[in-house]
Amino acid sequence: MTVAAAIVDLDGTVYRGSAPIPNAAAGVRALRAAGVDVLFFSNNPTRPVSAYVEKLERMGIETTAEEILTSGVITTSYLRERHAADDLFVVGTEGLRTQFRTAGLSVVENAGLADVLVGSWDPSFDYETMAAVLSGFDDEFAFVGTDPDRTFPHEDGTMRPGSGAIINALAGVLDAEPDAVLGKPASGAVDAALDRLDVPPSDCLVVGDRLDTDVELGQRAGMTTALVTTGVTDAEAAATADAPDYVLDDLGDVTRLL
Repeated sequence: MTVAAAIVDLDGTVYRGSAPIPNAAAGVRALRAAGVDVLFFSNNPTRPVSAYVEKLERMGIETTAEEILTSGVITTSYLRERHAADDLFVVGTEGLRTQFRTAGLSVVENAGLADVLVGSWDPSFDYETMAAVLSGFDDEFAFVGTDPDRTFPHEDGTMRPGSGAIINALAGVLDAEPDAVLGKPASGAVDAALDRLDVPPSDCLVVGDRLDTDVELGQRAGMTTALVTTGVTDAEAAATADAPDYVLDDLGDVTRLL
């Protein structure tokens, strides 16, 4: 197989939490040695791009800001395009709020003063947050989710609730579906990735650990897809999955595709 570029997931593919996944760095080096342009694409919206560059470099993977794309970046762009003058109430981390503020967006602490509800991963999400959202928003508001990931792999091997679980909870209490859920596999995520890589979809490989985001993104765009079994989708589930073009033990296994 010959590819010009690869979209590589991070959580569950390159690392779990702060722990690098064995053979992941070797897989990235193999892609680069084969002349493949690499774009790291994470649905984790909580950190700025610079934090991902530093994290990967600590794991022995050299990269640049131009090679990093996140659902936080895509959400920020979406909000700047469609809600630049609106006030945002963010159910998410301070890191996400900082990204919005840095981009010139207005973030408010009172849901009753907001025009837009942004749902994302928040480790402090609780009943009081749902009550504040329920009392603060009427029928005239926009509702945006950063990404659909219901769970994500923790470094101890367990699954933890992700943005999708919180977005679903907010949708339930408000009885309102989001206007948009961004990140992989949304069409905007496909466009953003291809804009960075500047290659046709047919020349692109997607590698990730999720069928419903990584593989789905590749399928929607007509890319070659490879599923790794180091994250959300284990070997047993992968064995019954018809969706990916390839199933890999880990990212290092990508060498057999080159």
